[in-house]
Amino acid sequence: MNFNEERPIFIQIAEGIEDAILSGAFKEESQIPSITEFSVNYRINPATALKGINILVDEGIIYKKRGVGMFVADGAVKKLKGKRREQFFDNYIKNLIEEAARLGISKDEIITLLERGYVK
Repeated sequence: MNFNEERPIFIQIAEGIEDAILSGAFKEESQIPSITEFSVNYRINPATALKGINILVDEGIIYKKRGVGMFVADGAVKKLKGKRREQFFDNYIKNLIEEAARLGISKDEIITLLERGYVK
């Protein structure tokens, strides 16, 4: 994680946990590190770590077992993929289409460029 960015650290913590869930580092129903572990590992205030984790609790991505710790919820991967797909459209596709329109790039040309990007 790059805490030199302008985005708040708690958002970066939440997104880092999301990335770990999507990559399989944290499997559904497995325990994630504690708030103390996050704060020590990343040298951040525990309240900041808690704020990031609480975002995911509120979204139903992770849940707390009182006295035990925090765990990845069943179905978290599916929820995260849906959330990230929507963000992908909002953050990338809309901007791509707007810039293409400014440059006079047609839909077919965009598709050709995308296909060129997939060729390896």
